[in-house]
Amino acid sequence: MGALPVYRWRLAPDGYATRRQLRALGLRPGGQDVAAQLERPRRRRAPLVAYLYRVDLTKPVRPMTPGRRAALAKANAARRICPNCRNDAGYCIPRSLGMCTPCACSNQDQRAA
Repeated sequence: MGALPVYRWRLAPDGYATRRQLRALGLRPGGQDVAAQLERPRRRRAPLVAYLYRVDLTKPVRPMTPGRRAALAKANAARRICPNCRNDAGYCIPRSLGMCTPCACSNQDQRAA
């Protein structure tokens, strides 16, 4: 088995696309292996790598079912509820804090006193 073809940034031939590009077109890789690799050079660091898939072998994105939609809504709601005060924060709670901003600020004030 040979190595993947590597293309420089913005120089990939037509017929290849990244996952995000496929998703924007309403497509998915559909189980195919990575066909090529795209590299963006950076100074003093390893290059950024993006994997490319052949567009002619892709499949359409599966439609959202009612069950999947309900599960996604429940998961997003759980990310908004503060575990400390049990209120809906109105935004996704940062994982770095682990609680809503008012609770985090009040905990910080208690530690300082």
